[in-house]
Amino acid sequence: MTLASAEYPFLNLMWTMLVFFCWIAWFWLLFVAFGDLFRRADVSGWTVVFVLLPFFGILLYFVTQGRHILDRQRGREMSTSDNTGAAQIAEARRLLEQGVIDDAEYQSLKRKALAR
Repeated sequence: MTLASAEYPFLNLMWTMLVFFCWIAWFWLLFVAFGDLFRRADVSGWTVVFVLLPFFGILLYFVTQGRHILDRQRGREMSTSDNTGAAQIAEARRLLEQGVIDDAEYQSLKRKALAR
């Protein structure tokens, strides 16, 4: 054994790596929570909770709002990527073929998409 391994045993190294990983993961969760929070217009007060009780506030936010974060993200992506009329018509056509909407609704959606 070398002197370096005797001064810092393997379990201490593993513990340090775990603590560092958890620290990075917590900051990632903090950025995700703040990013979601500042994109929303329907909530307020969470920032105060994050500042006063950072660990508890982040955990509480993910417990209460976690299942909706992905839905809001997908909604933002859909609203930015499907702004073209062709994409809206293609989506309406897919819904028509699946039987979700009828021909009248398809024509209405098509007219709205072409009007943009």
